Amino acid sequence: MVTQTVEAIYDGKVLRPKKRLAIKPNTPVHLTIRAVKAKAKKKKSALKVIESLKVDAPADWAENIEAYLQAKKRAHE
Repeated sequence: MVTQTVEAIYDGKVLRPKKRLAIKPNTPVHLTIRAVKAKAKKKKSALKVIESLKVDAPADWAENIEAYLQAKKRAHE
């Protein structure tokens, strides 16, 4: 008899093992279910997110945003 401990995802209907099991399809098994606490995602600060965006903009973009927005609006007219 094979004993395995595997991680699986429950999709609302069936359990889906993350790795292939060492048993043949349609083999009867006994299951013991223990929910695993999801790992918390590390939160990034808003500044870090903004810094990571890689925006291609002029150096004076922040100081002259209105002028750039108006120029873009005129270009679309």
